[in-house]
Amino acid sequence: MDDRKQKIFLAIVQHFIHTATPVGSNTILLSYRFEVSPATIRNEMASLEHEGLIYQPHTSAGRIPTNLGYRLYVNKLMDTEKIRKKVIRDIQTLREKYAIRKIKEKIYDAVALLAETVENVSFATFPDQSRTFYLGLSRMMKQPEFREDPLKASQVVEVFEKDNRFLNILNELDITDQSKIFIGEENIIEQIKSCSLVVTKYTLEEGSGFIGIMGPTRMDYPYATAAVTEIKHLLGTSE
Repeated sequence: MDDRKQKIFLAIVQHFIHTATPVGSNTILLSYRFEVSPATIRNEMASLEHEGLIYQPHTSAGRIPTNLGYRLYVNKLMDTEKIRKKVIRDIQTLREKYAIRKIKEKIYDAVALLAETVENVSFATFPDQSRTFYLGLSRMMKQPEFREDPLKASQVVEVFEKDNRFLNILNELDITDQSKIFIGEENIIEQIKSCSLVVTKYTLEEGSGFIGIMGPTRMDYPYATAAVTEIKHLLGTSE
């Protein structure tokens, strides 16, 4: 098989593999930039069909490879090494996406467990620090401090609902690997001075972030601190 016929055959095989659509001469000419006439493409395709490497599934269709054509492609023409490099790139991309999904699931489970343990808001940032995930806000709003003062409650809700507002607060605080408590005015901004934070930094192979609790300043600090520390350990991180 000469070089031109081989390239046309490869174009037919690869196009059909990716599209499952019979390939016509115009598609070959336009998609693969052969610098020959349409008649030349048709002649080469007729020759390939005569050799049993491609066939026309029905009268108005283009051509598709035969089993004999696939055997020739597999035995002699496919570039395994070139494709291997693409496969390595694709697998690495998928591994990264899978790792991100798994860490998000792990953090979600940790926050959900923390929310069930305490009567306040539990939260965590993801390792890329791009956003904050939280649960239990409605439960905290049922606390007397917020139930009796709707303005105070709305200010706290606004901090969580504004894009990156709460995340910016966390980034400004001096949060370490040890569980730390920030009471009232220590939380920096006016809207949550009625609250306290118990928060720590976690570190995983995928990166680091914050996990903790927000509640009224009368929260049970020993219990909250122990809960945050224990959930951090369950994440697989260490002090």
